[in-house]
Amino acid sequence: MLFVWYPPCSTCQKAKQWLDDHGIAYEARHIKTQNPSAEELRAWQARSGLPLKRFFNTSGQRYRELALKEKLPAMPQDEQLALLASDGMLVKRPVLAGEDFVLVGFRPAEWETVLLK
Repeated sequence: MLFVWYPPCSTCQKAKQWLDDHGIAYEARHIKTQNPSAEELRAWQARSGLPLKRFFNTSGQRYRELALKEKLPAMPQDEQLALLASDGMLVKRPVLAGEDFVLVGFRPAEWETVLLK
């Protein structure tokens, strides 16, 4: 599994601790220094079944600076993917990607359902 996170983020720290506490193996990747590519994001979105909007860090400073709340609805999907791939800080985190699932954000109950079945 790939765990994409931003170490200073408290939610990411909680997610990492949760994985460690449950003995779940993962490869950690820093989202700011190794942001996901458009191809990865496209594959993750398909695997997650989530709308692409859920991959945006809507509470982030960069999201607000770019006024994406207003721009995203009219933006083509390829453009949204390119934008996400251009700056890891725009991506909702953490992201946990397995072979047959992708979890975006940390909701313990959801992680438990997917990972501890």
